[in-house]
Amino acid sequence: MTVTGAGWRLRITHQTHVTYEGSARASYNEARMTPPTLPSQVTLTARVTTDAQAPIWSYRDYWGTVVSAFDVQAGHRELLVSATATVETSPPAEPAPSLPWPELAGRAQAGPLLEYLMSTRRTTVSGPLAAGARQRAAGADPAAAARALAEWVNGRVEYVPGSTGVQTSAQEAWDQGQGVCQDIAHLTVALLREAGLPARYVSGYLYPKAQAAPGDEVTGQSHAWVEYWAGGWAALDPTNLAAVGERHVVVAAGRDYDDVPPLKGIYHGAPGSAMEVTVRLTRLA
Repeated sequence: MTVTGAGWRLRITHQTHVTYEGSARASYNEARMTPPTLPSQVTLTARVTTDAQAPIWSYRDYWGTVVSAFDVQAGHRELLVSATATVETSPPAEPAPSLPWPELAGRAQAGPLLEYLMSTRRTTVSGPLAAGARQRAAGADPAAAARALAEWVNGRVEYVPGSTGVQTSAQEAWDQGQGVCQDIAHLTVALLREAGLPARYVSGYLYPKAQAAPGDEVTGQSHAWVEYWAGGWAALDPTNLAAVGERHVVVAAGRDYDDVPPLKGIYHGAPGSAMEVTVRLTRLA
């Protein structure tokens, strides 16, 4: 696989402020906010910190994601988690040739790829919608089928911030015809799997402006897109129908959002909590 053109250097600052309805006596937290070094990107620096007096240890989970974990044993009414990273990204890659469908199916039915063919709670769709996905993929090679399904989702589900909740399923986004990038990615993953393509949900960041000069900083947010396997992993951004390249920074990939949440945890004492997230993206070069 080859790439053309020049990549970008991006700085990402991701802050999450958790406030509790009362005092949390203790909490256990996991942050998935560290971009890994991949063929498509090189992580130059990365750090996760918290305002709590607690040591942070890191490990890679089952899906290969870097996890920063910490316990807060003292009572606290709020928690601030900050992640900073500097990443050099690559321009869009030329797609590798797809395997023929029979060979792809045989290789996908064994080993870890099988997990990316199975539906999850978030990626289950109705029988008619699944049949529609298979019909649209019929007669096309795997790469063309994947593009057709991403275009189908993009044409059906309008990106509308705040139109869905964190628990919205792929089928609900289809029925509603609106969603956010998380919903659009879940729906695309679901249809790719129904068509016979192993597919995974990718979380990370997207610099929103295609034309940006070094020094330009924007307020952004976490982003989600998909990858499908047809002999090698290939990326699609169904929300924007844009090539996945120098503006995208990968943080994690899994079966769906439940495998890759930026921050999750459990706590004792407070009846509820709220979360405020701020993401700043700066093009450095």
